[in-house]
Amino acid sequence: MRAVRFHGRRDIRVDQIDEPVCGEGQVKVRIAYSRVCYLHEYLSGPIVIPTTPHALTDAQLPVTLGHEFSGTIEEVGQGVVGLKVGDRVAVRPNLSDGTCASCLYGRPNCCRSLGFIGFSSNSGGLSDHVAVPAKHAIVLPESVPLDLGALVEPLTVAWHAVARSPHDNAKTALVVGGGPIGLAVVQVLKARGVATVIVAEVSAQRREYALTLGATHVFNPATEDVVQEVRRLTSDAGADISFECSGVQAGFDTAMNGIRVRGTTTIVSLWEKKPVIDAFDVVSFEKHVLGAAICEDGDFEAVIQAIAEGKLNPRPMITSKIAMEEVEEKGFKALVEEKDKHVKILIDIEA
Repeated sequence: MRAVRFHGRRDIRVDQIDEPVCGEGQVKVRIAYSRVCYLHEYLSGPIVIPTTPHALTDAQLPVTLGHEFSGTIEEVGQGVVGLKVGDRVAVRPNLSDGTCASCLYGRPNCCRSLGFIGFSSNSGGLSDHVAVPAKHAIVLPESVPLDLGALVEPLTVAWHAVARSPHDNAKTALVVGGGPIGLAVVQVLKARGVATVIVAEVSAQRREYALTLGATHVFNPATEDVVQEVRRLTSDAGADISFECSGVQAGFDTAMNGIRVRGTTTIVSLWEKKPVIDAFDVVSFEKHVLGAAICEDGDFEAVIQAIAEGKLNPRPMITSKIAMEEVEEKGFKALVEEKDKHVKILIDIEA
């Protein structure tokens, strides 16, 4: 079968590999859609992709990519209940060992050996077929099409981040960074009842996407003082909560400076360099800083239900659909050379 595999920096290939066998407790899925991702790895070389055998899976370079994907079950392994051939599913990719201190504490999303179907395992969604543990295949209702099913995973990251924040009583939220995760956070904030959602984003196109997806105000941090604009909108208080989705120091500073006394900043982005935090500001204004890692049990189901009920409509996030053989030219290179134009590029596996 075909599989998009990462061999190294700027080295993405569509290889022929063995089709997976459906084992006990597994389901075999024919992939429908998967998202182009791992841009950092493509540009810089392996960061989260294992170069030595992964603790959970023994996988190492080259690895099959794709951790945001959907498809149809074509085979059910021995011992599997509740799933059948023909079920349409989104796949929850995060893997945990179940034995480390984080897992025993009930937080497998923070597993010390955290892995993913799609970049630290021997299988991934950028392929024709995948065999996964049955508990990772989450059924999609008929009202949720398969292309939207491939967006469930990034939406669950946003869902978890918002759930981690004190959003229930928040009237105003600031989202710093209008990339895919920032735009997902915008949607979830609106779905969960936050009235005013402010987005700071340099790209004009992504500011437009943010407005389409539910933002009430957008600002360009390159030309506007975002913190002053937030204070203007909040009687000089600052936002109740903020979300750092940019992964750069200036964005982190904006997220922290843009919240009120006892406000909360949730860090969602992944960082290549450690940020500097103004501890004096945190102490003086009793601010809170939280981290949000991946998602928890139940988040996939909650997001799927929200899409089915019309509370989330991520379709505007899909900016292109391409064939597997076009993955480098119209996928990775497009995200590099036309970054402002794209949010989510989906690979239509059956195209």
